[in-house]
Amino acid sequence: MDRPDGVGTSATYNYRHFLQLLAIKLRQREGSTLEGIKNEMRDTTGDALERRVAQSLAPVLLTGRPGAAEMDDEEPVAWRRVPVADGIELHLRSDSPAARDDTVLALREAIRSTLGRSES
Repeated sequence: MDRPDGVGTSATYNYRHFLQLLAIKLRQREGSTLEGIKNEMRDTTGDALERRVAQSLAPVLLTGRPGAAEMDDEEPVAWRRVPVADGIELHLRSDSPAARDDTVLALREAIRSTLGRSES
């Protein structure tokens, strides 16, 4: 797995780190061990990682409305802002299935875990 650049509060994370975090959490929910996930990810390309995460999340995030993908340019009703850590917020459209309380908490904790923080 990739390591962040820098250390402590100066560490920076990129898109691949985010994909790895999501992939790890998805595999854990499927019952895989961290050791097994680590071995799987060792040779996984960024494209393959992105495809796997997208395929796993698509059924959860789809709204079931025809043409939902084309609606991205429409003005959403509201955005939900979720503080994650100092200087970090998660923004979710309130009409998205990902804005459910249990999903928001899981996303926030997954990001905090990746950052190595446990702030409230």
